[in-house]
Amino acid sequence: MNTQATLMASLPYIVLAGGLLVVMLGICIRRTHFVAWSLTMVTLIATLASHLLGYEALGEGITVTMLIHIDGVSYLFNALFVLAAICTAVIAYQYVDEKLRFREEFYLLLLAATFGSLTLPAATHFVSLLLGLEIVSISLYAMVAYPEKVRGPLEAGLKYMILSVASTSSILFGMALIYAASGSMEFAQLTPVSGSAEGDVFYLLGHVFFWSGIAFKLSLVPFHIWTPDVYQGAPSIVTGFIATVSKGGVFVVVMRYVMESDVFSSEAIAQAIFLIAAISMIVGNLLALQQRNLKRLLAYSSIAHMGYLIIALFLVATQPSIGFETAIVYLAGYFVMTLAAFGVITVISQGSDSELASIDDIQGLLWRRPIPAATLVVSALSLAGIPLTMGFIAKFYLFAAGIEGEMWTLVGLLVLGSAIGIFYYLRIIFAMTAKPEGELDSVERGSWTGISAVAVLGVATLALGIYPTPLVDFVQTLVRVSGF
Repeated sequence: MNTQATLMASLPYIVLAGGLLVVMLGICIRRTHFVAWSLTMVTLIATLASHLLGYEALGEGITVTMLIHIDGVSYLFNALFVLAAICTAVIAYQYVDEKLRFREEFYLLLLAATFGSLTLPAATHFVSLLLGLEIVSISLYAMVAYPEKVRGPLEAGLKYMILSVASTSSILFGMALIYAASGSMEFAQLTPVSGSAEGDVFYLLGHVFFWSGIAFKLSLVPFHIWTPDVYQGAPSIVTGFIATVSKGGVFVVVMRYVMESDVFSSEAIAQAIFLIAAISMIVGNLLALQQRNLKRLLAYSSIAHMGYLIIALFLVATQPSIGFETAIVYLAGYFVMTLAAFGVITVISQGSDSELASIDDIQGLLWRRPIPAATLVVSALSLAGIPLTMGFIAKFYLFAAGIEGEMWTLVGLLVLGSAIGIFYYLRIIFAMTAKPEGELDSVERGSWTGISAVAVLGVATLALGIYPTPLVDFVQTLVRVSGF
C-alpha cells in the first residue's frame, strides 16, 4: 500500500474531522454564533477543495484497510454531500440566529452528520456501513429536535429516534444472520456457505431484516410511516438535509453492497425489492395528492422518488457503470431541487413565529416575495420532471436506463407516477401565482445570504436542465476511470 497516496486520498476525511475539532474548541473558548458559522463554512469549503488534491492520487481506487475503498465515484458523491452541507449552513444561519438559544452546537451536529455521510459511499464492510449510518443518524436526532421548548420538533425528534433505533436494530440483526451464513462481513464475500441449507435460511432471513432497516432509512413503503411526521415537525432546513444527504448516503452504500455482494442473484430478494419499489412509486404519489401541508407533500413525494431510484439499484447488479452513472445524475438533480424547496420554506418563514408550510400560506407569494417564490416554482417544475429543468434530465436518465435494463414495469410506474406528480406540483405553482389579498409588498425580507443561496439553487436547476452535457460527460468519465 502506498502510504502517501492513501493519505492524500483520505484528505477530505482528515480535513473535515480536523475542522470539526477546531469548531468544537472554538466554542469552548468563546461562544459566538458568527465565528462558529464561519469556521464551519471554512471547514466545509476546505473539505470540498481537498477532493481536488486527493483526486490525483486515486487512480482506479485506493483500499484503506478492508473497511473503506475510496474511488472517483465515492469522491463525487462526497463532493455532492459537502455541497449540500454548505447550502444547508448558508440557509440555516438566519434561522439559527433567530430561533435557537444554543446556536453554536448546531454546526457541530451538521459537521458530524456530513462526516458520517462521507463514510457511506466508500464503505465495503458491514462495520463501516453501520458506523456511517449511526454517525449520521445520531446527529440527525439532535438536529431534528434542536429547537427546545417547541413541541413540533421535539415530537418529530422523538418519533425519528425511536423508529430509527428500531430500524438500526433490524439492520444489525440482519448483518449477524448474514455473517452466520457467509462467515464474512466484507461485501464481496457475502454469499451463503456452499451446499448448506442452514446457511441459505440464515442468508435469506438476514436480508429480510437488513432490507427492512434500509427501506426505513430510504422511506420506502411500507416502512415510510415516520417520513411525513418528521418532515413536518423538523426545522425545514434540517428536513432538506435528511431528504438529500441522509438518504443519498444510504442509497449509495446500498448500491455498492448490491454490486459487490451480488445479492440480487437471489430471485426472492430481487422480487421483494422490486415490489417495495413499485408500491413506493404508487403510494407516495397518491398520498401526496391529498396533502395541503407543503412539507408533508414533499415527504410523500420523496417516497416516490426513492422508489424511482430503485431502477438504478437493479442496474448496478448487472451493468454497474450505467447504474452508478444514472444514480449520480439523478441524485445530483434531486439534491438541488429538494434543497431549493426546503430552503425557500426556511427563507419565507424568517421573522415569523412558525413555519409557513401550508399551501394556503404561499397564496400570492410570487407577488410578495418574488425571488424565493420563483425558486420554488422552478423547484416544483423540476420535481415534476418538466423539460428544461434538471428534474427532466434526471427522470429521462432513469427512463432510458430502465429501458436499457428491460425493467418495463418499473419504467411504466415511473411514467405514471410522474404524471400524477404533475398535478400536485402544479397546485403549489398555482397557489403562488394566485392574485394576492391585501397590499402588495415586493421587498425581499429576511437574510440575503439565504435568499441568494436559494436563488443559486434555482438557477442551477435551470442551468443543468438546459445544458446538462458538462455534468453528464464528467460523470461518465469518472465512472469509467473508477473501473465500473
